[in-house]
Amino acid sequence: MNGPLTGVRVVELAGIGPAPFAAMLLADLGADVVRVDRPSPSRSPLGGPSRDLLNRGKRSIIVDLKHADGAEVVLGLAEHAAILIEGWRPGVAERLGIGPPAALARNPGLVYGRMTGWGQQGPLAHTAGHDIGYIAVAGCLHPIGRAGGPPQIPLNLVGDFGGGALYLVVGCLAALHVARSTGRGQVVDAAIVDGAAHLTTMFCGPLADGGWRAERGSNLLDGGAPFYDVYATADDGHMAVGALEPQFYAELLRILGLADADLPAQHDVSGWPVLRDRFAATFATRTRAEWTELFDGTDACVAPVLSLAEAQHHPHLAARATFEDHFGVRQPAVAPRLSRTPGAIGDGPPMPGAHTQTVLTEWGLGAHLERWLGNAVVSQARAAR
Repeated sequence: MNGPLTGVRVVELAGIGPAPFAAMLLADLGADVVRVDRPSPSRSPLGGPSRDLLNRGKRSIIVDLKHADGAEVVLGLAEHAAILIEGWRPGVAERLGIGPPAALARNPGLVYGRMTGWGQQGPLAHTAGHDIGYIAVAGCLHPIGRAGGPPQIPLNLVGDFGGGALYLVVGCLAALHVARSTGRGQVVDAAIVDGAAHLTTMFCGPLADGGWRAERGSNLLDGGAPFYDVYATADDGHMAVGALEPQFYAELLRILGLADADLPAQHDVSGWPVLRDRFAATFATRTRAEWTELFDGTDACVAPVLSLAEAQHHPHLAARATFEDHFGVRQPAVAPRLSRTPGAIGDGPPMPGAHTQTVLTEWGLGAHLERWLGNAVVSQARAAR
């Protein structure tokens, strides 16, 4: 591995969703990520271990944290790590003896990354939740959807991965920079509700000035504007239109054959229903493929709406190698791209416990291995993929 984080050791206490995604991103960038799995790992809702791509590039050990010596294994790993990541409810790690006080006592330079939905403090801190609830409270869910309709769920991209995992990675890398210059680690409290709210920063100015309407589908970027919307094609496909600037809007009208049509002005809000009807009727006259060909290479800011499978084979993404084939699965390549130390996708998702002996030996804990194996504090994987 030649990524920018080569040589950085990361301990990930097994969980689901945003914390594994954050650790995967660190692994993509070259970090040595060791995932601490439970003796009976919980199955991912999206498939078995070999298809859980959030664990790509990692190694796995199994530790029984309920055993009297379980905490010692994790603290031993933390002593040799730069970053530790956990995504449990507040207080769980402390009750197991592996919270920030214990870990930082063993390694004062450790960055202790904590991934939660509601944060470590606050009235909801100990309440169960998922992405949809976090973005609902953060104000992200309400604006997404059609006028007159209910809010629409943006998968778990806005909360878990956008407001959660990516903010955890930024926080951990910022804290790692401080730790390297001062020798002092710290706790990173990455709450999905905080990150999701932070993503709405751009809209808070217009909201304060009365320029953002509460009604869904009535603003510039929420589908209210007919030149920033999605239209059905003759074959039930869709085209995404984002012609905001006047020069791009003029190109849109030209290609649609509406340049000389008697239409309301672009920013005449009262005329938006007329524009939307004309655009919808025009897009419905051709297939998605035909419109894609007409708009290809232009500055009209129009693109076909592709499925997850179709996106993997789009010519532009193919030219950039945005998707790659690894261990029998086509998947997104490493992002972002660095010119000198780009990082790379490592091995496939490991079977839980596949690297127990190797990791503990490499990380200086081999002297305890025989006793821990005998006491079943740590164990090797026993089931096949």
